[in-house]
Amino acid sequence: MTFSIPAVMTAMVLTGHGDYDKLAYRHDVPVPRPRAGEVLIRVGAAGLNNTDINTRIGWYAPAGVGVDTPPREGGWNGAIGFPRIQGADVCGTIVAAGAGVQAGRIGERVIVQPCLRSLRQGRRDAWLGSEVDGGFAQFTCVPAPDAYRIESPLSDAELATFPCAYATAENLLGRSGVAAGERVLITGASGGVGAACVQLARRRGAEVIAVASGRHADRLEALGAARLVPRGAALASHVPPDSVDAVIDVVGGPSWPDLLDVLRPRGRYAVSGAVAGPIVSLDLRKLYLKDLCFFGCTSQDDGVFERLVGALESGDIRPLLAAAYPLSELARAQQDFLARAQFGKLVVVPPQA
Repeated sequence: MTFSIPAVMTAMVLTGHGDYDKLAYRHDVPVPRPRAGEVLIRVGAAGLNNTDINTRIGWYAPAGVGVDTPPREGGWNGAIGFPRIQGADVCGTIVAAGAGVQAGRIGERVIVQPCLRSLRQGRRDAWLGSEVDGGFAQFTCVPAPDAYRIESPLSDAELATFPCAYATAENLLGRSGVAAGERVLITGASGGVGAACVQLARRRGAEVIAVASGRHADRLEALGAARLVPRGAALASHVPPDSVDAVIDVVGGPSWPDLLDVLRPRGRYAVSGAVAGPIVSLDLRKLYLKDLCFFGCTSQDDGVFERLVGALESGDIRPLLAAAYPLSELARAQQDFLARAQFGKLVVVPPQA
């Protein structure tokens, strides 16, 4: 099987840390060529994530540094190179293969493991769209082991909702050891990672308490949430103290200490986001007197993505596609993302190559 591959492509290029004016929609970007061990993917769709916006504005830089004073270390793993094509969630088709990759992989429909495990150095991973160019383009190159063949009736846009959010969710649940019969509190449950956590926790047999806007109650119940705590409500008025086995958090912010109150002794707290604010107040006595365990979850453990692909192909989980935008409207998609009015994931679709 052979594909016609152009010399240049359309891509949304991040030119530096800053506002939306740092996103440049270009039609003259050279199509990458796969090196040894890599595959070239024609992108069908790419999902949006908090990290796209956080990287653009330099949110990962040390506290006190922001858009007005552009940081030098605004990526997940420190400084990133510009120009950079972002986009950690990719679904598409392999159209070329580098040396050492079986030619039979050309034509495969794939989703990409955003945490590029094959590029791990020491204990740090390279991330698609951060350390290497990602999916906000017509084509992208990735290491062949990180491109997983997928057999699914779902559309490219639907499949692009899964890689980052659901792998992050599975990693959070796995690292915190969520098991059947346990009670789990999930914050930010209407967002991509939160809604994925609801589905995957219920799949594990856990009882789920979801924290989200009340308008999403019916949808979250359909995903498996046993009950809803309205976002912004006093947690103590809805959840008794010492009644939850695990908290899965992507929110943080000023109400964070309340999460420790509802955890049982020897409970577990896992975090992979801080959309309400990264700086929180911790009373160390709660941590050690209740024998709590804390898990920071970014790099993914062995087997996480394989389990996700298996769940997808079996139909055990379903996509939560809120809307799809042309790649040219990425800035508008990010603005809508930040409004947090949607339920589920937003994706962008590049022009057909």
